[in-house]
Amino acid sequence: MSRQPYMPGPGGAPWRQRHWDARAAANFVGGGAGSGLVVATAVAGVHGPFAAATLAVGLALVGGGLFAVWLETGRRLRAINVLRNPRTSWMSREAYAAMGLFASGGLAAWLEARGSPAALPAMLVALIDAPAFAYCQGRMLNAAKGIPAWRSPAVPKLIVATALAEGAGAWWIAAAWAGERTSPALALFVIALIARFAAWFAYRATLGDGTRAALALASPGIVLAMAGTVVPLALLAASIPASAFVSSLLVGTAGALALATGACFKLALVLRASFNQGYSLPRMPVRGQPSASRP
Repeated sequence: MSRQPYMPGPGGAPWRQRHWDARAAANFVGGGAGSGLVVATAVAGVHGPFAAATLAVGLALVGGGLFAVWLETGRRLRAINVLRNPRTSWMSREAYAAMGLFASGGLAAWLEARGSPAALPAMLVALIDAPAFAYCQGRMLNAAKGIPAWRSPAVPKLIVATALAEGAGAWWIAAAWAGERTSPALALFVIALIARFAAWFAYRATLGDGTRAALALASPGIVLAMAGTVVPLALLAASIPASAFVSSLLVGTAGALALATGACFKLALVLRASFNQGYSLPRMPVRGQPSASRP
């Protein structure tokens, strides 16, 4: 599809889509944070009741997001039809990825609560299912070719990176409260923040300058880059030499910033930047006059 900027003629200028509202946006917020939290739990290497609790919260966030988007459907009893087209529909693939994530993540949480070493294989399967679910969400947006802000090829990477940063941030909020701290979880958090920062700039470059989507995402993008990346990284660096209490406070704040800024950015992407392509009528038809021949 051409990447030339849309020049509205005497027809209709682009307008925001109204098919996906805040309930659909909640699916991307909850699904991203929940799947990222499952990944962070698997990478952190912490076992027992704490791991079971964070896995359960992650699955609850994913389920809450799916429940919110289900409330948006017009004929809710027909929602089962979403499973019919996995070969062509990313929404169907998202549903199947969610089923796999609930199965593997739920089993891992149950086994972790019992202290069973058999939780490790289930955790490894959940580590694959969770980013697959986030990737399906990114491809769902990318498949909406009529929305310039969504059809960018950089959208899937941005959604996955945002999910990992949100999930790692959520894990560190819980870890600060429970007094947990692991080097793999810290490394994942740092990498996810940097990856989201890079993915945002790669995505921003595809929007062009002065477009409606670029203007709508200008402020959320700045917040994502500064309050969601630079500040959390500074807090993590400051937490290393600090005392245990101060360190927990700093990493918990960093996690909260990463989670909140990612959620706000996704809401802006789905609700504020969702202008469609619009249309142009270079020649208005006039009754009684033959239309000009095409060159």
